[in-house]
Amino acid sequence: MLLSLLITFLNAAPLGIEEKLGQMVPLDLTFINEKSERVTLKQLMDGKPTILTLNYFRCSGICSPQLNDLAKTLGKLQLAENTDYKVITVSFAENETAELATAKRKNQLESIGRDYVADAWHFVIGENNSSGQLADSVGFRYEKTVSMTGQVDYIHSASLIVLSPEGKVTRYLYGITQAPIDLKMAIYEAANGTVRPTIAKPLLFCYSYDPEAKKYIFQWEKIAGVVMLTIVFGFFLYLIKIGRKEDDRNVKEDNHHTKGENNE
Repeated sequence: MLLSLLITFLNAAPLGIEEKLGQMVPLDLTFINEKSERVTLKQLMDGKPTILTLNYFRCSGICSPQLNDLAKTLGKLQLAENTDYKVITVSFAENETAELATAKRKNQLESIGRDYVADAWHFVIGENNSSGQLADSVGFRYEKTVSMTGQVDYIHSASLIVLSPEGKVTRYLYGITQAPIDLKMAIYEAANGTVRPTIAKPLLFCYSYDPEAKKYIFQWEKIAGVVMLTIVFGFFLYLIKIGRKEDDRNVKEDNHHTKGENNE
C-alpha cells in the first residue's frame, strides 16, 4: 500500500510550478499572434518587464476567472501599459488557433473597463512546441486529459510569471486574484532585474472550478489522500524505529551473554 501511494504521489509531483527564479527564458522562441503573424518572444516583450500567463482559450476551469481578474487588475494598475510593462498570454493547447486568440483578446480588453493600449496585451499560440518549451523554462507543469467523450482538457495551476526586460524570471504570483499593488511592485522589481522569492503558495490543487455554479469546490478526496499517505508513511517510519530499537536490544543482550561466558 505504501509503495502504491508513493508511486501515485511521485507521478503527481510534476504538476504545478517548479520555480526557476533567476533563470532566463529563451527569447528566440516563435509564436503566432492574434493577427496570425509569426513573432518571437523577444518581439512580444519589446524590452519591457512582462507579465506572462500560461493558459488555454477553451479552458472551462481556472483560466477564465484568472484572466478576468487580471483584466480588472490591469484596469486599476497605476502604470502606463505598453510603456512600463507588457502582458503575454500563451496558449499551451495543441489545437487552438489565432482566431481563438483574437476572440479571447477582444473579450479581455473589453472587460478592462477603461481605454487600454491594445498592443500591451498579446494572446498567442505556439509554433513547433514553443509553448511547451516556454512552459518548461519557467517551470510551469500541466497535463493533458481526454474524457470518455473525447473532450480534451488540461490540468494546470494558476499563476502570473513576471519577467525582466532581458527575459529573467523574477517573480511568481500564485492564484486567481492579484492585488494591484502586488503586481505593480513585481513589475518595478522586474524592471530592475530584482529577483524576489515567493512568500506563499495557495493550495489550488485542493479545489476544482465548477463553471455552472461559478465557484470553487473543495476536493476532500485529495486531502484525504494526503492525510492517508502521511499516516502510512509515519507508521512506516515508526516500524523502522521500533525495529532498530529491537536490534540494538538484541545486540546488547548478545554482548552481555558473551561477556558472561567469557567470565566463566
